[in-house]
Amino acid sequence: MVAVTPETGTSGGVDGGSADLGAQLRADFDAAVAAEERVEPRDWMPEEYRASLVRQMAQHAHSEIIGMQPEANWITRAPSLRRKAILMAKVQDEAGHGLYLYSAAETLGTSRDELLDKLHSGKQKYSSIFNYPTLTWADVGAIGWLVDGAAITNQVPICRCSYGPYARAMVRICKEESFHQRQGYELLLALSQGTEAQHAMAQDAVNRWWWPSLMMFGPPDDESVHSAQAMAWRIKRHSNDELRQRFVDIAVPQAESLGLTLPDPDIRWNEERGHHDFGAIDWAEFWDVLKGNGPCNEQRINQRRKAHEEGAWVREAATAYARKHTGTGREVQA
Repeated sequence: MVAVTPETGTSGGVDGGSADLGAQLRADFDAAVAAEERVEPRDWMPEEYRASLVRQMAQHAHSEIIGMQPEANWITRAPSLRRKAILMAKVQDEAGHGLYLYSAAETLGTSRDELLDKLHSGKQKYSSIFNYPTLTWADVGAIGWLVDGAAITNQVPICRCSYGPYARAMVRICKEESFHQRQGYELLLALSQGTEAQHAMAQDAVNRWWWPSLMMFGPPDDESVHSAQAMAWRIKRHSNDELRQRFVDIAVPQAESLGLTLPDPDIRWNEERGHHDFGAIDWAEFWDVLKGNGPCNEQRINQRRKAHEEGAWVREAATAYARKHTGTGREVQA
């Protein structure tokens, strides 16, 4: 890769208007990506590549932060100290994931404040699934098993993303998400093998979270605006529909082991395809929730804004402390 210099610039434009140099930089970039080389922050990259990365990482980071809300709702109502400790650790992990991703996005010259402003103003999105309510304790298990399971299916390939900081952040995130998925599976297993009422509660949670989990992978490939280019740049490794199919194939035998039924009568093994067939997804619901009309859209973003405003004093104090301890000796002494 070509490092960024004053002569080459930082994006698709090239100082001095040299079309030949610009074409060469683009050709070198495309060749490096095709050869599975990692792009690093100081490397030259097309502006469209940078913008695509910022969009994807921002949406991912926002999803981790907003995704803390549905489960944090149950921390004070966990049925045991053990369950409370597990859930607190998980919510804390999600906060860390958001910070890793915001930091990775900052390597592209986009500040965290800018990304948060766009989230709070509705200019950037987060995963639609976090706009559904957690009605019972079993929802915590369903989120762990299904939502985090879908996240792992989607995110493990990003560990091989062409952009180095994003790929490296995903290694740790995926390890922790794997633990979250197992935690959710274990919780649902305990409920499924419990009383009749507990089993019914687990089944109800799976019924409500199954279809939104399939929507997590994004729209069908023929309606996905960004997917093809992201795959060409090795930001993504698989299409939305490929990942969705992979998730279904993993979830079906796991549901059988749990003793729970997936709410789709059309699920069946297709010997010819070597995959499970499954029913049609209600994409009208997906787009409606994405537009802000989901059960908890307004609640989620209002709570995020409120938390950001109430935490302003912490950020101000941290900034003042940093300035004090990075100043001159006289300033520190004062």
